Amino acid sequence: MVKGISDMLHTFLHATQGVFTIMIMVATGWVLAHIGWMGENESTLFSKLILKISFPCYMLWNLMSNFDRYELKKLSSGLIVPFASMLAAYFFSVAISKLAKIPSEHRGVFRSIFFTSNTIFIGLPVNLALFGEESTPYALIYYIANTCLFWTLANYEISKDGNSRSPGGILSLRTLKQLINPPICVFVLTVLFILTGVQLPIFITSSCRYIGELTTPLAMFFIGIVLHSIPLKKLRLNREMVILLLGRFIISPLLVVALEQIFILPPLMAKVFIIQSAMPAVTSTGAIAKQYGSDYEYATIATAITTLCSIIVIPVYMLLL
Repeated sequence: MVKGISDMLHTFLHATQGVFTIMIMVATGWVLAHIGWMGENESTLFSKLILKISFPCYMLWNLMSNFDRYELKKLSSGLIVPFASMLAAYFFSVAISKLAKIPSEHRGVFRSIFFTSNTIFIGLPVNLALFGEESTPYALIYYIANTCLFWTLANYEISKDGNSRSPGGILSLRTLKQLINPPICVFVLTVLFILTGVQLPIFITSSCRYIGELTTPLAMFFIGIVLHSIPLKKLRLNREMVILLLGRFIISPLLVVALEQIFILPPLMAKVFIIQSAMPAVTSTGAIAKQYGSDYEYATIATAITTLCSIIVIPVYMLLL
């Protein structure tokens, strides 16, 4: 019994270490802002670096390193559950945001956080701690679906917050121009490389890896800088934030569970999808909101609160699974 408790504690510490690592990086950004080393100019620079350089590089290296044409085709059949569950969560978010009368200036951010999750920076380490290396392909399947929907549908919703006077339709020329951004372009290009068997030189993939590894610390520093400018009294669980937490940690995983009753999946894949759906908000949400002139303060607060709450949520799902 003692050994069982010890193993559970060991697994818990491994599963939550990604969250604690992120908290330390956010705290570092906050301290650097507090002592005057970083401020508004740096947060603007970081948001541009994340959106246009570091994350596209990370995506290219990650996909090229973990998938070949055979693996991509073999695992692609599992994409239907994450795509369907996130689309269902999106429609829930639209309905709930209207019923709850979420303010229009950050309604898109609310919906984005509701149906997309941090699948790579927190989700992947958590799945590795829980299920081992064999969970990596399944975690990346969910990551692919999450990436597609985040940089299209969620990106569109966030952009509407910053252009609320003339949002246009999702298929309008202005919207399509917004969706043709570096991350989604690099994603499509990388998938084409994998399917056609193109092998990039090692110096390119290595360079993308090193540049891409800047994504997490830059996003965390960005959050820390913005949090420093936000009074602590704003970091509270109001009605709107509670609804958002329910959507992120309860509704989204339940939708995955429901779909897994229809589309029979391998047991490990099913568990990984549930864990991925219960992760906190995408870390770069605040940076993207700032790029569009949206309510990046709200996005940053929501990202911070969902990340903090995941410290409680992750052990709960560990016990359930």
